[in-house]
Amino acid sequence: MTPDDVSNEGFRHGDSREIEICYAMVCAVRMSYVGELAWELHIPTEFAPHVFDRIMEVGEPFGLQLCGYHAFHSLRLEKAIYHWGQDVNSDITPLEAGMAGLVDFDKPGGFVGREALLRQDSEGVSRHMVQFLISDPEAMLYRDEPVWHDGMRVGRVTSGMYGHTLGGTVGLAIVRGRDVSADRYEIEIGGRRMAAKASLAPMYDPDDTRLML
Repeated sequence: MTPDDVSNEGFRHGDSREIEICYAMVCAVRMSYVGELAWELHIPTEFAPHVFDRIMEVGEPFGLQLCGYHAFHSLRLEKAIYHWGQDVNSDITPLEAGMAGLVDFDKPGGFVGREALLRQDSEGVSRHMVQFLISDPEAMLYRDEPVWHDGMRVGRVTSGMYGHTLGGTVGLAIVRGRDVSADRYEIEIGGRRMAAKASLAPMYDPDDTRLML
C-alpha cells in the first residue's frame, strides 16, 4: 500500500512523518493508544474514503476488523494508558502520574514549574496514579468509585473497564500515600468493598515489547 519504509528499523516507535498511501500523502505517526504496535494516520479529507476502503480490502486476508470505542477503552486501560482530562489533567504532576522519565529537567532556559517539580522530586510524591485489577467477574468499574486502603479512603477511580486479556475489571485511580503496595486495597462498588490488586507499572506488557514488534 505504500512505497515508504514502515519497518521497525525504518519507522521507529514515536516517529512521525509524511508517507504515501494509495496516492494520498498521509501524516503517519507510529504510536499506540491500545498497547500494541500501531499507527495513527491523518488523511486529507478528500482521500479518506478511498484510503479507508483500500485498507479494509488489503487487510481482509489478515483478519482486519473494525473495533468500537469500548474495545479501544478496554485495551488502553489494560496497558494503563491515561486519558487526558479524565485520568490526568493540569492538577496532576508528571511525577505523580509516573511520567518523570518524560521530563527534561535540564531543558535550556528551564520551564514553568521546574522548581516545584524538583522540590517534589526531592521530598517525594504524596499521591500516585495506580492501576487496579479486580478478579471478581461480577465487578465492573466505570468512574469515581472510592478506593480504600487499610480501612481508609485514599482516592477514587478515574476510569474503568473489563480487561479481557488480564481476565478481570481494570481501573485507574489517583490514590494518596507515599508508598503503594500490591495488596490491602479495596474498591467500593455499589456499597460493597472488593479486593483489588494494585500496580504502578502496566500489568499488560510492562516492558513495552508489544509496541516494538
